[in-house]
This record gives sequence, C-alpha cells and structure tokens, in this order.
Amino acid sequence: MTPDQYCQEKAARSGSSFYYAFLFLPAQQRRAITAVYAFCREVDDVVDECTDPSVARIKLAWWGKEINSLFEGRAEHPVAQALQPHLSPFGLREEQFQAIIDGMQMDLDQTRYMDWPGLRKYCWHVAGVVGQLSAQIFTYQNGETLAYAEKLGLALQMTNIIRDVGDDARRGRIYLPIDDLQKHNVKAADILNNRETDDFRALMAFQTARARQLYQEAVQLLHEQDRRAQRPGLMMAAIYYTLLCEIEKDGWPVLTSHISLTPLRKLMIAWKIWVGGGKGFIRKMRKLDVPQR
Repeated sequence: MTPDQYCQEKAARSGSSFYYAFLFLPAQQRRAITAVYAFCREVDDVVDECTDPSVARIKLAWWGKEINSLFEGRAEHPVAQALQPHLSPFGLREEQFQAIIDGMQMDLDQTRYMDWPGLRKYCWHVAGVVGQLSAQIFTYQNGETLAYAEKLGLALQMTNIIRDVGDDARRGRIYLPIDDLQKHNVKAADILNNRETDDFRALMAFQTARARQLYQEAVQLLHEQDRRAQRPGLMMAAIYYTLLCEIEKDGWPVLTSHISLTPLRKLMIAWKIWVGGGKGFIRKMRKLDVPQR
C-alpha cells in the first residue's frame, strides 16, 4: 500500500462528509487534501481511542516529532510521506500542523470550557487551522480567503459540537461553555444524564444561532474571485449547515440520538455546489437574519 492509498483508505473508511468534497478535485489537490484529512484523523484517533491519557500524550509527542521530521525531509509515517510532496506547492507550514496537535493535547488537558473565547481557541486549533490548510490547497488569490476558511472551520466545528453533545458527554466531555449553561439554567449533570429539558433546548438554540452567525461571517469574507476555487469548502459548509438545520428541526435530540445525513443526500448537496459554483448557498447565508452575539 502506497502512502496515498493509505490516506485514501483512511478517508473513505471514516465516512466523513469531507470525503464528498474531495471527490470533485483535480488529482494533485485531491491527494493533498486527503493527506491533510488523514493526518487529522490520525491525531484525533489518538485522543478518542487511547484510554490511558499518558499513552495518548506520548503518541501526540511522537506526532509532533514526526511533523518536524516531515519538514526536514525525513518523514516515516505513510501519512507524513503522503504530505511531503504537497508542502511547497501549497505553502503548507509546520506550525499549522503543530497547532492541530496542540488542539488534540487540549482534549487531554481539559473537558470543560468556561466561556466562548476559551472554546473558540480550541475550535481554532482543531478546525480553524484545518480550514486554512484546505483553502491553501484549493488555491486562492485574495488574502481574506484565509480568514473566510478559518471562520468556516469554526462554524463546522460548532456544528460538530452541537451534533455530538451526547457522544461527548459519554466520554466525560462537555464542550458547551460553562457560562452559557449557567445563563440557561442547565447543569452539567443534566447533560451527563441525558435530560432533554426546555432549558436544554433553549441552550442548544443559542448554540445553533452562534454557529449560524459563524457561517454567515465566513461567507461574507469570501471574495468572488476565489469562489469557484473554494467550492470544496462551500460543499462542506452546505452539508454541515443542512445537518445543523435538521438537528434544529428535530428539536435538538442530541443527548440520545446521533443525527446524520444519508450519503446520497451529501453527494447531491456537494454536486449542486460544484455545478452552481456555490452562488445559491452564499446568497442564502448572506440573507440569514442572525442576532449578533
């Protein structure tokens, strides 16, 4: 198995929505973004699958050294080897990959966030930086496109957090900010014990509005000259935004259910963005009536 095949299998096996955005890319960009995604999966799996935090820290430290070796031309792991030919063409930087590893380390060091600035910092590490890497691979001309991609990464991560509240709670983690819980009269024990109260639904409505605002702010930063090149990111945005709306429509049953879109629906959303260039989705996001927070 070649390094590229290893990454492809890792991406396909995950069943992630990201996979559908990769399908439409030219070969070099597809290999590059698949390698970046495989790296994210590798370090994320360290946190999710290692039951002993000390072992997880050792593995993350190894990945930190492997990324250093990658940028010195001495990659050993197949994912790092797959990344190697794409570093220079797309301007991928070592500090970006190290920042993602730092985000995974945060998962080992804390299971609660006091406020949105604290959670936002975590989201930047695990998703905002990934958005930047992705935008570099998709290519761009306007510098603000990197700000768009970073903001979009935050929006996607907030959607993940909303979807996974119950799954995360079963791992002992609550990402929703403590001060938001307090404002909505929701206790951590309510989440850990699957209590879907009216107060909890109000809390989730608040988080959904926050995510919507991030989508809107992201789209407003995307310049027309980069819209077509950034279609894969817009595919992800459209798929995740549709998921967010489905969760809201169902009344946020996220403590006991894992809501997802069918593969066919994801593919159809991605195809619509690719053919239409994302114009319809951008117009929709810009017209959203979202209270500023």
